[in-house]
Amino acid sequence: MLESRSDIFSRLFAESRAGLRRYVRRLVHSQETADEIVQEAMLRTYEHADAKKAPKAFLYSIARNLATDTLRHDRAAKTHTVGDWDAEGLMRHHESLDSSLLAEERSRILKDAVESLSPQCRTVFALKVFHACSYKEISERLGISPKTVENHIARAVRETHQYMRRRYVEADSDHG
Repeated sequence: MLESRSDIFSRLFAESRAGLRRYVRRLVHSQETADEIVQEAMLRTYEHADAKKAPKAFLYSIARNLATDTLRHDRAAKTHTVGDWDAEGLMRHHESLDSSLLAEERSRILKDAVESLSPQCRTVFALKVFHACSYKEISERLGISPKTVENHIARAVRETHQYMRRRYVEADSDHG
């Protein structure tokens, strides 16, 4: 008798839960957060994975992406709260003022470069770079072909590099 989809996923989750929790815990350094991510990864895997095509790999990939998103969100939240400025100042204690200012300028120029992309190209690039989505995931989310996703990524990389190169050349000529 063939196993049902629910049976396949129930067995997968039972066999993978402890290992997946340890894996995610190492990424996020919090058992509570790891438990939430594992639960969400299992739900998404059940909703979107094909029971016949490596659901365990899909489960771990979802968990890794969720952990990455959580860490990125936490890092961004820390830079936007007033209470964290002291902690951030302590972290930067050993950095020179010049390197901090250069890092801020590079970040601002990169943000401007990404914002100069066409809306769809910017969306594809953001999903790939900031949300760690695969070409297939981006393709499915946006309803475009994987080849179009690949072309947008290539164009975004090329155009952001050109934009940044131009800005740095302009900055050098302004200071020189």
